[in-house]
Amino acid sequence: IMETCAVRGPLALCEHAVLNMGTKVYGPTTLGPYCKCGGELNNVVFIGYSNKAHDGFLGNAVIGEWCNLGADTVSSNLKNTYAEVRLWNYPERRFLRTGLQFCGPIIGDHSKAGINTMFNTATVVGVGCNVYGPGFPRTYIPSFSEGGAQGMTELSLNRFYEIAERVMARRHKELSDADRRLYAYLFENRN
Repeated sequence: IMETCAVRGPLALCEHAVLNMGTKVYGPTTLGPYCKCGGELNNVVFIGYSNKAHDGFLGNAVIGEWCNLGADTVSSNLKNTYAEVRLWNYPERRFLRTGLQFCGPIIGDHSKAGINTMFNTATVVGVGCNVYGPGFPRTYIPSFSEGGAQGMTELSLNRFYEIAERVMARRHKELSDADRRLYAYLFENRN
């Protein structure tokens, strides 16, 4: 925990997790192994090897492994109407009621958000996505997509592997054959 952090627990920092200077943590939050976080966090779970190193609010969210949220990425966890949150349901392939009032983004493994990205309440971002650009992207972003509010295009599996290998190499890790088989399966069954 670096200098000038304000932490109200519970807080779990796993192996080599870091809270950057000035981070504010409001409540139950878990940073998995090797995660680096900054800004405001409220009821957030980072699985591992993911970063949100700069300012911006993130609340009631789940962030997968190997994700990166660029500087000033912000998210809503409460609708302006205070209405019940609807969330993308993969088996039903539609948005369903949750019974929740608070729900931030749920972001799959190896997904990234560029600087100043804005996520609406209960945005679901699949695996291997690259979200960037001005405005709010849709509240459901299919796996292996890239783009933003102006629209998304498919990210090829080979391009996904190139990016994942580069990202993991920074932490002296490699994309295993088992990982490749898993992501190939997810790619083939993404819709």
